[in-house]
Amino acid sequence: MKLSVAEIETMERAALVAAWDHLFGVSVPKSLSQAFLRRFLAFEIQARRTGGLPKGFVADLERRASGRGPASSPALKPGGRLLREWNGVTHEVEVTETGYFWNRETYPSLSAVARAITGAHWSGPRFFGLKEGS
Repeated sequence: MKLSVAEIETMERAALVAAWDHLFGVSVPKSLSQAFLRRFLAFEIQARRTGGLPKGFVADLERRASGRGPASSPALKPGGRLLREWNGVTHEVEVTETGYFWNRETYPSLSAVARAITGAHWSGPRFFGLKEGS
């Protein structure tokens, strides 16, 4: 069954359900609306034609679904620099062998730097955009 997005736009529910069964090999969940079925099928057809989902997407989705969260940030290496704008001021932090250098002082962790900059408790990796939620 070779479908186009244009064909999906005009299909009745029974035809959409048959297309779902053909594409996924399972019955369509009963609570899905016709509009959602159309959007989902159109997306799937386009994704399959363009080579599927981006590399790593499925593994990341499975990792998150299992509760393990996102992959960890790459390790910071000495000599690296982090920039963060806070209240109109750009802060530059240098990664050193012994910690993080900011404002002529070395801190043991990024969280300590973030606390010094903001005056509040922050996750350093989150504050500097190295983890989700920033």
